[in-house]
Amino acid sequence: MNETGGVLTIKSQPEDGHVVISISDTGIGLPPAKAERIFDAFYTTKAQGSGMGLAISRSIVEPHGGYLWAPANDGLGASFHFSLPIEHLSAISAKAH
Repeated sequence: MNETGGVLTIKSQPEDGHVVISISDTGIGLPPAKAERIFDAFYTTKAQGSGMGLAISRSIVEPHGGYLWAPANDGLGASFHFSLPIEHLSAISAKAH
C-alpha cells in the first residue's frame, strides 16, 4: 500500500458473544486463486515475505476461542477479521488487575 497511498481501516464490534475486529485496506488485494493458502505456514504472496505472519496470528487467536479469516473482497483491497469470545476477554482482563 505504500506505493499506492492506500487507506487502512480498523474497526471492532460485538457480535453473538464475541468481539469482531476487522482490518481492511485498499491495496492490491489477495490473489483469488491462492486465497485458501494464505494461512499456510511459509506460504507468501510477497517477494520479501516469510509466510509466517498469518499462520502465527491464527495460532494465537484460535487457542483463545477465536477465529481468523479473510473473505473475498469486491474490488481492490483485502480484509481480515478475527473474533474472540467476550467472556474469555473478561477473564483475561480480570487476571491482569
